[in-house]
Parts: sequence; C-alpha cells; structure tokens
Amino acid sequence: MLIEIDSGSGFCNGVTRAIKAAEEELAQAQPLYCLGDIVHNGRECERLHELGLITVDKENLSRVHDTKLLLRAHGEPPSTYIQAAKQNIEIIDATCPVVLHLQKRIKADYDADNLHKKQIVIYGKNGHAEVVGLVGQTEGTAIVIETLEDAQQLDFSKDIQLYSQTTKSLEGFREIVSYIESHMQNGAVFNYFDTICRQVANRMPRIREFAEHHDVILFVSGKKSSNGKVLFSECLAVNQRSHMIDSVDEIDFSWFNEAQSVGICGATSTPKWLMEDCRNAIIAHP
Repeated sequence: MLIEIDSGSGFCNGVTRAIKAAEEELAQAQPLYCLGDIVHNGRECERLHELGLITVDKENLSRVHDTKLLLRAHGEPPSTYIQAAKQNIEIIDATCPVVLHLQKRIKADYDADNLHKKQIVIYGKNGHAEVVGLVGQTEGTAIVIETLEDAQQLDFSKDIQLYSQTTKSLEGFREIVSYIESHMQNGAVFNYFDTICRQVANRMPRIREFAEHHDVILFVSGKKSSNGKVLFSECLAVNQRSHMIDSVDEIDFSWFNEAQSVGICGATSTPKWLMEDCRNAIIAHP
C-alpha cells in the first residue's frame, strides 16, 4: 500500500516563525510564557510544554509579572501590549508578518476617520484570536461577520470598509463582496481589501487534488484549528473516505481495508513530525 505525506501540508511560515522563536527562548533555560496555545495543535503544545513553555490565558495574565511573554502568530490587540508594559513583561512578538501588516492597515483606516462614520467590517470567525487582535485596532468598534446572513445586517446607507481574517476562504470572501456591492445605497462608498494569506488560500485547491489521488485520506489536525476544519471539508468534498484525526491514537486501521493508497495531510498548524508518526503507525500495523 502506498502511503504519501502531502509535501504542501504542515506549518505555514507564520507558525514556523512562532515555534522557532519559542524554541530559541526556551534554549536559554529561562521562564517563557505564551498567551494562549502557541498553535492550535494539542500534540505540538505538549511537546513545547515539555521543553518549558508555560501557557497562560487572558484571565490569568494579570498574575504574570517580570518575565517574558511570547505572542503567537495570531497577533494581539493593543491592550495586551499596554498590560504587559504595566506588569514589566518583556514581549517576544511572534505575530505573523501577514497578520501584523493587516493590523496596521486596519488601525490606519480607523485613525484616519476622525468621526468614525465608516463601518469597518471584518470577515472572520467571531472570537478567533486573530480577529480579536484585528478588532482591537478599532477600539472594539469593528463589525465581525461570519456568514452572508451576517452581512445582510450591515447598514448599506453608510460607507463600508471590508477586510478579511487571513485564513478565510477566497470563495466566501468573494461572495460577501458581491452581496455588499449589490446592496450599497446611493452616496455610500464600499471598499474591500483582499487580505487573505495566499500561502493558506492556495492550499485549498492543492489539498483537493491530493485527496482525489488517494483511496483514503488521513487529515491530521487539532480540533481547535479553524484552518483545519476548512481544509478537511475540502478533502471530504472530493473523497468520502477522508478521516480527521488529532493523533495516532485515533487511527482506525479498518479504514485502510482494500485501500491501495493512503494520503496523509494536515492544517497549517499541523507539525510534520505528527504526520510522520501517523505514517509510521500504519506501516508498523500488521
């Protein structure tokens, strides 16, 4: 049976950068905290925890003082930087450059509108770490829309500036753009900015092609990964024998009955070593 790991799967550049920053700091044998899970993959978080990384959430950040805090690739709102300064926390900023650029664009847009008459709208997942950071650039006033139904609630008599979370689908974004364009009222201006990361977006057609070429697909991803859910749905759309797993322990070897080829792929938050572990488990199974 052929077993192939998708060469295009695994950490995106932003996640790779954050993991590397954590490993370099941990090598100095000093305490290092991370605000939230460094990546939406439980197994990778466990690995870094064993190296000494301490995860802290927003509710408990007030208890941390006089130490180093790593900000993950998703980015943070300005309030986090202000709080860290008050608590004498040195920030190791691993915000993805693509996300950081988007934050700056939204903040500049918000600051340029002194009377704040424009609706700054973000197409993304409400409560997602990246989106929280983006909304924070507007002092919490940006409108987050997740679906076409959400877009229908916008005020089309007022100017709209539309941005997107970097990991959303291009297809969904274009659908939102088309709807808003067709509903704007006379005198109101609509501007949209395609801020979707192409490194992530380009994985969708690639992973569909990969899934089509194998009898069975093992999609390895943390359950919290929004990107993982999107990419897995792409696999499932073209190959009904696609299975999403978090770890080797979740593999059901009966999935491979009568299969001549197995494809292993994953999210932008899935480490290569975890996909390799899955491959090795299949090879070792009698």
